[in-house]
Parts: sequence; structure tokens; C-alpha cells
Amino acid sequence: MAIDVILGLQWGDEGKGKIVDYLAASYDIVARFQGGPNAGHTLKFDGQKFVLHTVPSGIFREQLTNLIGNGVVIDPITLRRELGGLKEAGVEYESRLLVAKKAHLILPTHRYLDAAKEAAKGKAKIGSTLKGIGPTYMDKTGRNGIRVGDILLDNFQERYQALKQKHLGLLKALPAIDFDLKKEEVKWFDALGSLRSLQMVDGEYFINQQLAEGKKILAEGAQGSMLDIDFGTYPFVTSSNTLTSGVCGGLGVAPKNIGEVIGITKAYCTRVGSGPFPTELFDEMGDFLRKEGMEFGATTGRPRRCGWIDLPQLKYTIMLNGVTQLVVTKIDVLNKFDEIKAATKYRYNGTESDHLPYDLCSVPVEPQYKTFAGWQHPLENAKNYNELPPNAKLYLAELENHLNVPVSMVSTGPDRKSLILKDRYNS
Repeated sequence: MAIDVILGLQWGDEGKGKIVDYLAASYDIVARFQGGPNAGHTLKFDGQKFVLHTVPSGIFREQLTNLIGNGVVIDPITLRRELGGLKEAGVEYESRLLVAKKAHLILPTHRYLDAAKEAAKGKAKIGSTLKGIGPTYMDKTGRNGIRVGDILLDNFQERYQALKQKHLGLLKALPAIDFDLKKEEVKWFDALGSLRSLQMVDGEYFINQQLAEGKKILAEGAQGSMLDIDFGTYPFVTSSNTLTSGVCGGLGVAPKNIGEVIGITKAYCTRVGSGPFPTELFDEMGDFLRKEGMEFGATTGRPRRCGWIDLPQLKYTIMLNGVTQLVVTKIDVLNKFDEIKAATKYRYNGTESDHLPYDLCSVPVEPQYKTFAGWQHPLENAKNYNELPPNAKLYLAELENHLNVPVSMVSTGPDRKSLILKDRYNS
């Protein structure tokens, strides 16, 4: 068997959680392969809303095993809060949630450093979620991080204190900020109890054994592809590899084991925090799009920047990920628009191109748009693809033609049931 991959193709917030939750019914295991609690996967069903930050989105499917892979960084406090929410909702997770021992831990001083470093940047802020993600990955690559399996070692306290002292030394060179370290440490050590209660596994052996036994596995990405540390809009990126290639390092599997790559895009585009956003709308249209889409971060609560869909950007991430099928979400947000636009090319350096420039942060680009007629019709009663308004189908067909990838699903609302299947899932 191969591992199928699901990931976002834009700057995040594409609606991955809902799609993972739907697809999970066809798999045995859902595995998170990168990122940390800066992710916010929102799921709505049975009149309830859940937001997951660390736990894989397959946890609500009773028959599924869920793995937090070694590529993930874990804040025990955030994880304990998530587990408490699951328990309150009556979700049995103890026998179905596994944690890779090689996943790294976010310490209180990682969050302290994150906030202090961001404060020091002033207007040059990169828009960090201040969850300690960046400093944790820096310690990982600096070879002095603390991993989940370390909490079982006799010298765990020594390791913790050594890393804490290193961080306190670094903080002396940064602006003083309001951070109650003692209070946060008490919460952190208390939260380790919840982490210890979970099944810790050698993730790489576990996942390869499951493959050998013919189990169906879905790898779940967190942040969007344009936030990838290597190929995103650097330096306004996250600290991990968010692309398909990140599955191999984040779970410990060989490239030959990758199967379907399911890429998710909104029918428009959003971004949280700083960084380039070629199709961003700064007018009333952008405000209306934000209002209709309820575009506020599930993790941070920050209002999202909104704009039209960017096809050069999508072609770029489809190429990098090897996308085999496309999922279009939040198309219902466009229901009230008279006209809808899609950027098909960029104009920069005196020429037109559908390639992203080397540094999108420093090269000003002017999107070239194609305009589509809106459908001005609710989609809630559409139960299959043929029942969508003609102009909505025309818009989707143009996306397929331009991106050269088939659309397999269309999300018409936030609820689990508001999903139209197309072609392969109807065959």
C-alpha cells in the first residue's frame, strides 16, 4: 500500500481539517507529519464545532488510529487542552492516539523566545503565531532539542534545565517582555502527565509496519505550501517542510511509498500575518470577502487578508507537491458576487509570466486577471456536481483547465455533509 497525502496549496486555512475528516472513513490511519500548534483545523458536524491544533483530524472517526509524527513539534499544554476537549465531547482517544518518540517538545522558554524575538523586530515582524514553533525547530536543527521520548529518561530534568539555561542566556540580548515563566513551567510540567498517558511509539517503525501489513494511511499536512521553509515566500514562512516531500522526513517513509497527493485550495485566497500576497484586495470587496468567508484565524483569531484566487501561485505548489487531484473549498463564499476574478499571469520586470519570481517579497508583481460571471445563487441544495449553477461549474472547469489537475471534491459549506464529490469519488 501507499501513503496518500493531503495538504494545503496556498498560505494555509484552506479547509484541510474538514476534508481529512471526510476522507478518513476510507483509511486505517491518519498521521500528522509536520508543524505544531500554530495549525488550526476546524471541523463542524452534528451541530458542533471542533478546532484541532496538534491531534490529527481523523480522531473523530471511531475506527481510526491517529499518529502525531516525528516531524511535529508538540506543546504539552496545548495538547492537554485538546485532549480535554475531546474527552468532554465523549471521544475515546486513548487507544487510538499515538505519538512518535522523536517528535520535539516546545518548552515554555521556546514561547518566551518567540515573543521576545518578534518584539525585537518591530515593523519587520514576520507574523509569528508566538507558539514557540520557530525556536523549537531551531533547537532541533541545532541538535540540542528535547524530544517526546526524552521525558522517559532518567536525566530528563538535566536536559530540560540545560536547554532552559541556554534560552535564558539568549533572552538577555532581547527586549524585556511580560512572560510569567514560573507560572508557565508549572502548567507545562503538569501537562506532561497527559502526554505520558498516550502511547509513545517509534514512529518510523510503526508506520512502515502498517504499510507492510497493507493498512491504508493518510498523511495530513498542517500549514499551507506557500509557507514551506524552502519554497515558500521566505522569510515569511513557517519553520518546517509543508510539501509532500515533508512526509518522508516527517513520518520516516521512503518516497516510493507516496500515492495520491490531494491538494486543497479555497475558491479565493487568504493569508494571515505579514508577507507578500499578490492578489490581496484592500477595498470593500476584500472586506466583503472576509465577512462572507468569516475569515478569522482558528488559532490566533486574527483577521485574514483576502483576495482573488492566484493561479500562477497554485501552479507552482501543484508542481512542487506532485498533486494528483484538487479539492476546492469555500466556493459558497462567492455566492453573492456579480463578478469573480482569477489571476492567470503576473507582470513583472517588463514581461508577463506564470512563474513566480525568485523573491516574491522584493519583486513587485502585477496580477493579470480573467473575469468570470458570478452565479448569485445559494449552493446548499446542490447534492451533486450537476446541480451546481452553470457559472459555478464554468469557474471550476477553468481551474481544472488552467491547472491541469482534475477537481475531485467541492466544499459548499463548513459542515461535514456540505461536500460535493466529482468523478473518481462517484465512480
